[in-house]
Amino acid sequence: MTAPSRTAPSTTHPALRLAVVATPQPPLEERPALRLVQPGATVPRPAHRPGPRPRTLAAPVPDGDFGPVWSARSDLPGAAETGRALLTTTLEALTGRRPLTQLRPFTAAGLYAALTSGRRPGWCAEGSAPVILGRVRVCEPVDGVAEISAVAHRAGRAHAVAARLEGIDGRWRCTALQIG
Repeated sequence: MTAPSRTAPSTTHPALRLAVVATPQPPLEERPALRLVQPGATVPRPAHRPGPRPRTLAAPVPDGDFGPVWSARSDLPGAAETGRALLTTTLEALTGRRPLTQLRPFTAAGLYAALTSGRRPGWCAEGSAPVILGRVRVCEPVDGVAEISAVAHRAGRAHAVAARLEGIDGRWRCTALQIG
């Protein structure tokens, strides 16, 4: 029996060659010469190009107390205490222990409409065990905004709860809520 012959792999590569390639350039545009227009002569209009219409500006809003005003963090109460009250009230309302109308001062209009639409998480709608809210954690990514999270315990199960609070008119208002 003879051993197979082993040959060294070829280490010779073809030589590299430098090739200069001309890059394509857009054609040069000839600018039309400036024409002087005689007084009283008509100037041709440019061709119509369809596209979006220019927006008209709305009437300026007079200075006053119209609409919500964003609040700075220094003008707002503690986010942890407000967050705990919001989450506790929300979970108690979803479990049927308090009326949903008590959420209106805490929440934005769209969120309140979603909460009162009738859909509730299954673990909130079933059973009669109380909801116990764990420690509320607060993160303030921007001045006047707080994101809070906590773990809610009910009937031996844990559920994540998170909300976004925004400072509007000198108080915290919940604009987003996630219940897991």
